[in-house]
Amino acid sequence: MNSDPIFRDRADAGRKLARLLAPIVRDPAPLVLGLPRGGVPTAFEVSQALRAELDVFLVRKLGVPGQEELAIGAIASGGIRVLNDDLIRELKLSPVLIEEITLREEQELHRREELYRQGRPALQISGRTIILVDDGLATGASMKAAAQAVRLQNPKRIIIAVPIASRETCDELRRDADEIVCAFTPAPLVAVGVWYQDFSQTPDEEVRRLLKMAEQSVAGP
Repeated sequence: MNSDPIFRDRADAGRKLARLLAPIVRDPAPLVLGLPRGGVPTAFEVSQALRAELDVFLVRKLGVPGQEELAIGAIASGGIRVLNDDLIRELKLSPVLIEEITLREEQELHRREELYRQGRPALQISGRTIILVDDGLATGASMKAAAQAVRLQNPKRIIIAVPIASRETCDELRRDADEIVCAFTPAPLVAVGVWYQDFSQTPDEEVRRLLKMAEQSVAGP
């Protein structure tokens, strides 16, 4: 298996993803939603290339205590929770523990919403083509929660767009979107980060900076 990096960093991934999206995004006013934190630098490049508005859409993984990267589900803005029932049964996790994990992540979701928006209201989703962007998909739980939460707000169309994912995960998400763009689907995926030269963590300040830049570029000089 050749697992040499495909992308220099998240911005490079976003530019490559935008080239695939350009022919299929026909609406004059699409809205790009980046999943914080790592999805925002990728989404920023997509929004710039498509001359679209950019916003964040908050999703939090529900990680197993002590194994936080092992997601048993996810929550998203709008009160949506998606659970992996098979994994929960396999790990024999109690309903009480799942509720404790959910409450903790809800608190973090609300904290980040206040941190990133800095008093700005969320941009309108209803009636628009929504492009949900992340820097890659492993289980797809976060993206699934995001798509389901967006669907409740009556968008015209939902496009899920990611630079890297397993083919199985992309196929599973097709029922949650009108269209899905997975730029690369290596087998095996191994991990999203191995396909990037630089996959360092995106700080909160970078998310705020990119959102501000996007807002200024749409507003014009």
